[in-house]
Amino acid sequence: MIVYNLRCKNGHEFEGWFRDSSAYDHQFEDGKLSCPTCNSRKVEKAIMAPALAGLRDAPAKPDQARQQRQFMTGLRKYVQDHAEYVGPNFAEEARKIHYGESVDRHIYGETTMEEARELVDEGLDVAPLPPDIDGAN
Repeated sequence: MIVYNLRCKNGHEFEGWFRDSSAYDHQFEDGKLSCPTCNSRKVEKAIMAPALAGLRDAPAKPDQARQQRQFMTGLRKYVQDHAEYVGPNFAEEARKIHYGESVDRHIYGETTMEEARELVDEGLDVAPLPPDIDGAN
């Protein structure tokens, strides 16, 4: 996983998580990146401070990676414990909740990237879950 600081044409800054740098490049070239605040598709990498590793920094890297894994695992577990799993009906159920046709509640499930983009375009607040890196669920 790689995290980039991104900025839209309106100056909103946010993080983007990608499998690797080529995944970012492909999404950028295909115009698939969008600002979570204003939905602008004009998004680029923001200036980031380089991560310089010195000899005294080397022992901290495994701890940082472990902390990141713990955070992502904890976030995923929190969502699974506090939201209703709706499986492949996520997009449909999210729309029903958004438009007041279903009980307002937290949900999670599966959807395609195209469906997720359509939800965002409609003004729904959706985000992907961190990957299941420990294979627990």
